Amino acid sequence: MALRKRLRRTIATVVGASVGVQLLTAGVVSVVASLHRRQRKPSGFPYLEPMSDEVAGNEVTVYTYGTHLYEEMLAEIERASDYIYFESFIWKSDEIGQEFKDALIRAAERGVRVCCTWDVFANIVVPRSFFNFPPIVRTYPYPLLKGGIKFLSLKHSGRDHRKILVIDGNVGFVGGYNIGSNYANKWRDTHARVRGPLVTELESAFVDMWNWGAGHPRDLLPEPTCQAWTAEIRTHCNTPQTMTYPIRNMYLEAIRKASSRVWLTQAYFIPDDDVQIALLEAVERGVDVSVVIPEESNHVMADWLSRARYETLLEGGVKIFLYQKAMIHSKTAVIDSVWSTIGTANLDSLSLLGNYEINLEVFDRSLASTMEDVFTMDLTNCRELSLEEWTQRPFYARLAERILRPLSIIM
Repeated sequence: MALRKRLRRTIATVVGASVGVQLLTAGVVSVVASLHRRQRKPSGFPYLEPMSDEVAGNEVTVYTYGTHLYEEMLAEIERASDYIYFESFIWKSDEIGQEFKDALIRAAERGVRVCCTWDVFANIVVPRSFFNFPPIVRTYPYPLLKGGIKFLSLKHSGRDHRKILVIDGNVGFVGGYNIGSNYANKWRDTHARVRGPLVTELESAFVDMWNWGAGHPRDLLPEPTCQAWTAEIRTHCNTPQTMTYPIRNMYLEAIRKASSRVWLTQAYFIPDDDVQIALLEAVERGVDVSVVIPEESNHVMADWLSRARYETLLEGGVKIFLYQKAMIHSKTAVIDSVWSTIGTANLDSLSLLGNYEINLEVFDRSLASTMEDVFTMDLTNCRELSLEEWTQRPFYARLAERILRPLSIIM
């Protein structure tokens, strides 16, 4: 009995010390990154004008600059006559955020059914007063805690990381852009506008979250009555409440089928072992695997956890391109000049096995060509990281990576 108690105390001490070292390391790297970020001056970045392609009866327009996207979203809100479904992970209270709020209220005042949802945790620094709406606007703040004592389970811990706008069932928007002034012209991101049958799938995703998501009771919205069946374009939704995570499988299947190129653009690139193996096996088949990621993102911990994978990936022949002097927030991929995806999910555990997410999956050479143009454009603002450079990084960087790597299961 005494031996068992001593063993328990020893285990508790070791675990406590490990956690303490991880927290200390995380604190140090966060402070250093914050100081460095203050010295960095904002810089411009290349972008393309909106580009449209026809896919299975849908017009898909790709946006790479926030100002262009917001102008079109606000114009569609002003044209709405029946209903508006608006969902955003982050909704800032700045000038752009206020523009969207005012436009949605005006729509409600002219008789449009306006339903808005946002993630409470993601907007914890936004003044609560900003989210006060007149009763004619129906709101659903996705709650900070869900499921009572079960809130730590995977079913109840996921955040609403989606960005969806659907108007009158005719037009829908989805992609990486949150709502805020910085995102308009200081962040590089990618979003899609869809006109056509696929809008029903975006609407269905919003309605399902509204009707069955956690939180206070809400008047139910009508389910879309006409779902499109097409192999060329579709949506995939990660739904923690039902433990459904198809986006990870979508990526794995596409990477495993690749025969010529896998081009990924990711804001937070922390692939799990299966995704990493799939990328390395693709290189072994002669596939060009190239990844664009920010050299310094807005989340320092994500950067360090991503870096813990660099050496293995570089040794295996994966090309890593670091985006310069601006945050790239896109969650896109194009494979073999035929398959592409645009959405909200990052290649990390939070997105693939945690949060509510939505991605378009498209089998179309025309749209894939557009996405290749976007990727090639982004490369002009990148520097390639070589294995030689990476293996010469300081010892303390290697140590920090090893200490922090276990946290990748929650990032």
